[in-house]
Parts: sequence; C-alpha cells; structure tokens
Amino acid sequence: MAKRTTNEKTKSPATKAPQLPKVGTGIIGLDDVLHGGFPTGRTTLVSGGPGTGKTIIGMEFLYRSAVNGEPGIFVTFEERAEALRKNTLSLGWDLAPLEKDGKFFLFGAHVDPQAAISGDFNVKGLLAIVEGKAKSMGARRIVIDAVDVLMRIFDDPVRERNELYALHDWLNDHEMTTILTLKTSAGGDTASRYEFLDYMADCLIQLDHRVVEQVLTRRMRVIKYRGSSYIHKEHPFVIADNGVNIIPVSTVELQHKALGPKVSTGHPRLDTMLDGGYRRAACVLLSGTPGTGKTTLANTFVAAACERGEKVLYINFEESGEAMVSGMLSPGIDLRPALRDGKLRLMTAAPEAMGAEEHLFQALRAIEAFQPDHVVVEAMSSCNRMGTKQAAYEYLIRLVNACKEKGLMMILTNQTAGFKNENEITGMDMSSIIDTVIFLRLIDIGGEINRMLMILKSRGQKSSNQYREFLITDKGIDVRDVYVGGGGVLTGAARQEQAAKEVLDARLKRLEIELREHNIKQKRAEMEAEIARRKAELETAEAELKALQLDEGLVQEGRDIRGRMRDEDANSLRLKERVRQHKERGTGRKEGAK
Repeated sequence: MAKRTTNEKTKSPATKAPQLPKVGTGIIGLDDVLHGGFPTGRTTLVSGGPGTGKTIIGMEFLYRSAVNGEPGIFVTFEERAEALRKNTLSLGWDLAPLEKDGKFFLFGAHVDPQAAISGDFNVKGLLAIVEGKAKSMGARRIVIDAVDVLMRIFDDPVRERNELYALHDWLNDHEMTTILTLKTSAGGDTASRYEFLDYMADCLIQLDHRVVEQVLTRRMRVIKYRGSSYIHKEHPFVIADNGVNIIPVSTVELQHKALGPKVSTGHPRLDTMLDGGYRRAACVLLSGTPGTGKTTLANTFVAAACERGEKVLYINFEESGEAMVSGMLSPGIDLRPALRDGKLRLMTAAPEAMGAEEHLFQALRAIEAFQPDHVVVEAMSSCNRMGTKQAAYEYLIRLVNACKEKGLMMILTNQTAGFKNENEITGMDMSSIIDTVIFLRLIDIGGEINRMLMILKSRGQKSSNQYREFLITDKGIDVRDVYVGGGGVLTGAARQEQAAKEVLDARLKRLEIELREHNIKQKRAEMEAEIARRKAELETAEAELKALQLDEGLVQEGRDIRGRMRDEDANSLRLKERVRQHKERGTGRKEGAK
C-alpha cells in the first residue's frame, strides 16, 4: 500500500481527536451500544410505542446515578408519582431513601388542560420549578417522561413547537444531561407530529416490540448520535426484575479463550477415540436422530464432571428436570447426588414461553450466578420454537460466544430428521464455532436398528475416523471395538452372526493347519528314515571302498618290500663280488712280490 507523502516543513505530531464527554447509563449493555453512554450536558430522545420500556430506561438511568451519588430529577406528565414509586419497587429500586437524602426528586407535573388552553400555563413556569429544585439538589441530570402528553394539552401545533423549542433552549442553557421520552403510535401520526424533535436531539433512540410466531421481542435502535460513534444495529433487550438488560449483537467479537487441556468424556473408549477427551473451552455438538442416545451421551459427561467436583449448568428445552433425572436412571446414570451437592443445576423452559432474548438473558444470568465449568443445552433444534430461525440462531451464537469468552466448555445436542441427515448435522449454520462434532445415527441391518457413532470433527486434536457401534445398557453406554465384516461395518445380530461364522471358520482353519502339520511331520519322519537308510548304504559302500583301498595298499606295499629286498640282494652280490675281486688282486700282488 502506498504511503501518504507529507511536507516535512509543515508536518506536525499527530494529535488524538477529543472525545465527546459522556455519562454512563448504568444500564446493562447500553453503554456498549452507545460507546460510552449518554452525551453529557445534551439531550437524548427515547421514542417508542406503549410498553416498549421508555419510562424504565429513564428511571433506571436516574436511579443508578443517584445510588452512585449523582442526583437527578424525574418529571412525569403521565403517570402518578406514587404509582411510579410502587412500580420501581418491583424492580428492586426503592426511591424513598434516595428522595430523603436529596439524591432523587420525583416530580408529578400534571397540567390542567383548561389552564393550558386559557394561556395560564407555559413551559417556562414548570422549568422555573425544576431549576430551583436542581440548584438545591445540585442535580445535572433530568428525565422528562412523556413529553408528548405535555405538548398535546395545548391543542395548537404552532404553540406546541414553540414550547418544545423553549424547553430545548432551557436544557441547553443549563447544560443538563437530559432524557426525553416520546410516545409514538403504530400509525405514525405522533412520530410525524413531533418529527422536529428528532433533529433537536443529539442522541436519538427508538424502541419497539414485535410479536413473531406469538413471541414478543423488544428491540432498540440508535438512529443518530452527534459527535460519537455507536453500534449501527438493532438490539433485542429484556426488561427483567433488575431492570433493562441489553446484550448487543455487535459486541460478539472473536475474543474466545484458547482451547484448554483434555477433560474426560466420562467413557474410556470415547476418550481414546478423542485422543484423551474433550478440550476445555470447546463447543461440542452431539447430533443425531431421535433415540440415538444424545441425552445419554451428554449426561455421561455431566455425571463424570460432577464426580470430579466440577459444576455443570444444564439448560433443557425438551423435558422437565425431574423427567430427565428419572430417565437417566435406566442407563445407570444417577444425577441426584450431583443435584444435592450443588454441582449440577437444571434450567428448564418451553422455548415458546418467552422470546429468544429473554431466554438468553436468563441463561447468562444463571451462568453469572452459578459460575459453572460446563454448560449443556438440549436441544438446539428446539430453539426454533422461540419465534424464528434467525432468533434461534442469534440466541445460540451469542450464548456459545459468551461461554467461549469465559472459557467454559459447552455441549449442544441437535435433533436431526430421518436416517440420512448429513446436511443437518451441525444445524443452523453454526459449524464454524463448533469445535467437536459427534454424529450419532441409527442403521437398519438385517431387520434391526442399531446405533452408530462417529467423530466428524475435532478441532485441535487427533480423533478416530471410524464408525463405532455403541449400546445403551443398564450400566451406561458401551462403545464397541471396531468390527468390519466382509460387507463393511457390521452391528447387532449381523455382527453376532458374522462373529460366529468367523469363529467356525477359524476352527476349521485350525483343524486344517493341524492336519497339514501332522502330514508334514509324517513326511519328515519318512524322509528322515529314507535319509538314514541311504546314509547306511552310503556308509557300507564307503566301508567296502575303504577295504578295497586297504587291500590295494597292502599289495602295493608288498611289492615295494619285495622290490627293496631284490635291490638289497643285488647290492649284496655286487659287494661280495667286489670283495672277492679285491682279495684276488691282493693275492696276485703278494705272489708277484715273491
């Protein structure tokens, strides 16, 4: 990427842009949406239809501020002050002590319509009262609830607008951090009548609630925020017993904890298939058709985790806690000790009983209160009954992300349809955030149904790539050894028949081998006997040969002896002849001498 060129003579150090001063709202999640809170000393307009939560947002802002030592004034033109005090008690907000300490002032400003029409009333007189109270309290925060009710009593659009401009000027001059609430009608008449307020306000928030598939969901959207960034999306929110709770969709960032060390699945054979077990902080999906054993497999882990002293939060959308605990006794999984010891907590609810946002809020609050090590959700396929598939997706994706950010391991079960369901294994297009997928299926072989298990995915670890048959017994699950017959993987009776056939074949082979070994031994013995006979014949022939050779040697030796004897006789004769001749010569010499 090319770099921007800069004239060195005019170059100056980079300075950070000044940030718009903001006031924390005290409302869970709203500061995240507004990137810090309401604008300090400016006006925020909160508009919406009846029951959308406008008054509660304004009241909670002032209540939280007063509790933290920042006094505030709440002006209501619609509800009676005493009714508001009672309503806030249901949320755990007791205004009386704060009012007594001068931290909160609840002003029921009910105006007589006749006085307004006759001209005896204007906003300036009301603001004079508020100004005096603000000075005495030192209040810099104010909520004016149902400003549309105040304007409606004038019954004159021109005068309404003038009074609203006067109100706006007063708020700006006094630099009050202000929340105005405005009721809008479904037909849009009120919204168009006070449209100019949208331009006057520095921050504009719209609220609504929608009923989809008989499920109500409240939503919030920030339309504008002068001088500040904010999250440009709709945000579902819940009004619970502690006030407004917003879980911004756009705050779901990839801030997941790294996968941790291995933790046992509760079954040694499955641990081996996963090279040691599940990974901590992972999301595990058990997917399969009804009756494949998803609940049993999930509770096998739950029981083992609780025995290790770990805590498990089990969210069940399919059956009551009592029914699940009772059903798990059949495969030998007793969850009652874990419940008694406080290691296991069950949350059960019908998916259609509330909206996805309320379900999410309840789950996150339970996680915060219980602080579990693991979370189980059964079944993610049931979440579609929360309203729409998109609502179910948002519920699951945000819950999984919350668990991953906290480093919690999560197990999801997903019920698929039919025996051939490869396209439904992960469900709801969530495969990217699921770390381990175990696919359970039923197969029809030889007129019987058998269960099969396969690990389709296991991020960050080795895993088996083979189908395994598994049984649900009264002692839990039993994952069988890999067994491959002539026609492929065999299970159930087909496996037993093939095993019996292979045992018979093995016995026949053994007999044939033993017979062949016997024949070989016999032939070896015959061969050795023949070798011995031939060896004896050879030894006899060699002995005869040696005898002949000995005879021949004796004959030759006799010849040699006789030859030597002849030579000796000849030599002796020659010697005697020489002696005789010598003697004769000696005798002749003597006779001559005589």
